[in-house]
Amino acid sequence: MCSQDKRSPRRQASPPSERPEADQALRCAAEDRLRELATRPSESIEADWPEAARQLLYELRVHQTELEMQNEELRRVQLELDATRARYFDIYDLAPVGYCTLSEQGLILEANLTAATLFGITRGELARQRLSRFILKADQDIFYLHRMQLLADGQRQACEMRMVALDGAPFWAHLETVPALASDGRRVLRTVISDITERRQTEAELRIAAVAFQSQQAMLVTDANRIILRVNRAFTQMTGYSAEEAIGQTPFMLESSRHDADFYRAMWKTIDRKGCWQGEIWDRRKDGETYPKWLTISAVKCSDGSVTNYVGMQYDITERKVAEEKIEELALFDSLTHLPNRTLLRDHLKQAMTTGQRSKTFGALLFVDLDHFKALNDTKGHHQGDLLLKAVAQRLTASIRESDTVARLGGDEFVVIMGNLHRKMEQAVTQAELIGEKILIALNQPYRLDDADHQGTASIGATLFRGHETSSDDLLRQADLAMYKAKAAGRNSMHFFAPAMQAVVLEHAALEASLRMAIQEDRLVLHYQAQVAADGRVAGSEVLLRWQHPERGMMAPTDFLPLAEATHLIVPLGYWVLETACKQLAAWAARPEMAPLTLAVNVSAQQFREADFVEQILAILTRTGADPRRLSLELTESLLVEHAQESIEKMLALKARGLGFSLDDFGTGYSSLSCLQRLPLDQLKIDQSFVRNILSNPSDAEIARIVVALARSRALTVIAEGVETQAQRDFLEASGCYLYQGNFFSQPLPIEGFEEFVRRH
Repeated sequence: MCSQDKRSPRRQASPPSERPEADQALRCAAEDRLRELATRPSESIEADWPEAARQLLYELRVHQTELEMQNEELRRVQLELDATRARYFDIYDLAPVGYCTLSEQGLILEANLTAATLFGITRGELARQRLSRFILKADQDIFYLHRMQLLADGQRQACEMRMVALDGAPFWAHLETVPALASDGRRVLRTVISDITERRQTEAELRIAAVAFQSQQAMLVTDANRIILRVNRAFTQMTGYSAEEAIGQTPFMLESSRHDADFYRAMWKTIDRKGCWQGEIWDRRKDGETYPKWLTISAVKCSDGSVTNYVGMQYDITERKVAEEKIEELALFDSLTHLPNRTLLRDHLKQAMTTGQRSKTFGALLFVDLDHFKALNDTKGHHQGDLLLKAVAQRLTASIRESDTVARLGGDEFVVIMGNLHRKMEQAVTQAELIGEKILIALNQPYRLDDADHQGTASIGATLFRGHETSSDDLLRQADLAMYKAKAAGRNSMHFFAPAMQAVVLEHAALEASLRMAIQEDRLVLHYQAQVAADGRVAGSEVLLRWQHPERGMMAPTDFLPLAEATHLIVPLGYWVLETACKQLAAWAARPEMAPLTLAVNVSAQQFREADFVEQILAILTRTGADPRRLSLELTESLLVEHAQESIEKMLALKARGLGFSLDDFGTGYSSLSCLQRLPLDQLKIDQSFVRNILSNPSDAEIARIVVALARSRALTVIAEGVETQAQRDFLEASGCYLYQGNFFSQPLPIEGFEEFVRRH
């Protein structure tokens, strides 16, 4: 038996195509081998037969193994071929488009399952049908031209047409056809049919949307971050911004500043919650003009609910607003004078009554009737009368406060509503009386009617109200009755409805006359309240006015200064105080113990705003010989804030002569850092309202500390008024305030008492 290393090497499997020749060769080799053995001597055969047989058997087995492997390979290839064929038919049948093979005459020779499904018919029934059967009659010519062009050119052709299923349901189809040769050599047409109904609908919707986007309504589209992506022509025309200027910006480029942050926060909160918002809003055009518009914002969302875009639709409602205002004016305003009519008057009166109910303050109703108006109409005609009524309306409006209302009832009758007067009836009567007197003076001035002058007067009836204690109709009747009393008293006057109110008016008139006489006869006196330093030294004093009334005795400023301000007597009164204080400074200059003292004098707003205020002060200093460095003028915050530039100029002119300025009542409502930085001040005065509760109210204590810190930052001195206790004084010193004024040190004293106080300290 031969060893393994002597065996023939394993033959490689031959390809399937070579198998017949290989088998034949093997058989021939075996036969040749047998013939060779037959010719050999028997002893040789006996010697070699076992090995030869084994070799032959081995080769036969190798060949058998190769045959089995070749058969297995054939089966695998066949399976792959079958799988590929199955996949091909699956792809062919289940493709998203229909495949048809047509004859040159348009007969369907073969079709896939999708094509059968498109037409609503089985594949078997679809075969041998003409494709034209499934084309809408109106589009038959399109298919005919498509087929003819294909047959003529032999090139790929495509077209779109409307087709119908077997049940008559129409759909849009895209056909793409190429010529080909069948297995039998015939020319056929390979056609792909795609259902494009949804695409055509989308295109139609996009065309509609494009037309709508370019409509007369301004539109913009933003992304989820509110960055503008697109605007239409109407938007550019409305806003003045070109598309290039708007794209990449946010809609806040149009913000007019008429709406605060809370408005926009609420708007976007609604959009986030509901997906849309609409309402009236004011925007600003590129040229800076503000305008009203109606805005609708809609959120565009994905299927998962996330926002992808915002669409804003807007249109200018300026004309509508003008029309609404015109309609409102016709309904609520007098067409001649443009004042509120009777309807709007009642609404404003109710509002004033409600406000008074909440604030516990009085209001006043004035009934104004022109004297002898009928005579003007009868002699000069209604045109002249209308001119007079217009002029009266203008003068009435100019004579009242901004918060008050003037209305025309009809004819020559007007009504004035004043709210938010004083809580006490006496003071409220005074306020109403002052406005009434101002109206009478204004209406008593000559009128120029066309080319003629006219002199007119009016009679005014007045009544007070507080809350809804009296109905609006009763208030009008009361004022009307009071007006007739004014006419009965001689016209060109004002009369109150209630006797008590009229008595107050008479009392005020008497007090005003008496105050004028007191100024002329020098019956006013000054008291002095010491201003004490931290070391106990008296640094100066604030002068406080008193009136020695012949009947009422010594009157405090609160009893007569409001009347002085209302009657403009505060101006001569203020100059009297200044001149008296300067005389005292001049007298103290010769006394060593009094010479270092300063005097602080309060200046009223009316006095400070006098055109010749600076000249008057300088003239007083010249007449009295007082040292201006010893005089400090105390000004209020409201006075300085309202006319800042004018105030600064006057202050600088006086400071150049050595006068000082103290800001009184600092921190009570008008203060600002910008005010402090601009004003040429020397001193801040901590108001007594903060000092009073400085030990019990942390806010008041903090305000005091802030005032001191501000003063230090501006190199100003600080004085605290209203100091009543040692504890208050100590707290202020610990906070950095080293100058005080209050009853803890001394009450306001006459000149003799003050000088004695200075000598003791």
